[in-house]
Amino acid sequence: MSTTTPISPLRRRMIEDMTVRGFGEKTQSDYIRHVKNFTIFLGRSPDKAEGEDLRAFQVRQREQGVQPPTMNGAVAALRFFFTTTCNRPEMARYLRLAKQPQKLPVVLTPEEVLLLLKAAPGPKYKAALGVAYGAGLRVSEVSNLKVSDIDSKRMVLRVEQGKGKKDRNGMLSPRLLRLLREWWCVGQPTTWLFPGRDPLLPITTRQLYRVVRDTAAAVGIEKRVSPHTLRHSFATHLLEQGVVVMMVIATISHVTADRMCCWLMAGTDNIRPNHPPSLWHRPRNPLHKRELDAALGWKRLSVLIRRTAAGRVTPTLLRPRQPNPHSAR
Repeated sequence: MSTTTPISPLRRRMIEDMTVRGFGEKTQSDYIRHVKNFTIFLGRSPDKAEGEDLRAFQVRQREQGVQPPTMNGAVAALRFFFTTTCNRPEMARYLRLAKQPQKLPVVLTPEEVLLLLKAAPGPKYKAALGVAYGAGLRVSEVSNLKVSDIDSKRMVLRVEQGKGKKDRNGMLSPRLLRLLREWWCVGQPTTWLFPGRDPLLPITTRQLYRVVRDTAAAVGIEKRVSPHTLRHSFATHLLEQGVVVMMVIATISHVTADRMCCWLMAGTDNIRPNHPPSLWHRPRNPLHKRELDAALGWKRLSVLIRRTAAGRVTPTLLRPRQPNPHSAR
């Protein structure tokens, strides 16, 4: 007797639409969950919904205290459902994105990073956290690294199918290479660089989250620390050391203008008086968006970030911003 739960034709069609567009497994699961929640609220088949139903659903979410990221995830799922699966694009205009509060990322000091790495339980976790910080990788990219991804001759880490399903190279410093070799001598990994409890499978992201949280608590770090905090700290420390913005963008990969703005504002340096920095010299701890606009020409920088990601950088954009001699002093 089969125990497989039957799937409705509407859900099957939506899954097929997402598969055709190359959505990941997690994205598909999230979209299905959001549409299911809307169906429960509606009390009937979701393809029969009207515009007022969507509005009432979002009002209910707000009354229940649903956070903006979850509300916006539901907007994306319902927009896809009605526009693609139901062929009712006019329904998308009834959906509203919730404004999210802009918060600076938690950043560890270099001393706290060193303390965290030294206290990691064993060489495998020392190496894994060292990669997360020393190469600025995401936790999923760390867990999916293979032994063959280490290129000690070119001093790079190959990241296969990272965010956005893109391959890229991460930086591999001599110190990080020594840390990885120490782990290899002890663990002798064959396929996955950081195998999980089952040697045939990679370490899970949940394991890395738990280790970082427990280690930070054990050494007395009171900040809310996760593996992604190491990535934030890596980028912020590069900027504090004077590395130019474009180098950080190339190293970190898949960075939005908003995220780069957060890293710039998370730095601890002060703005240099009477020396307005150009596009290549970042402002020292801009306190307000107006200061950031004046110092970096943020609109130009955001265009440059997008064009760099697309491989379309023009000489005009690379030219430093010149002060206007007619502007008010």
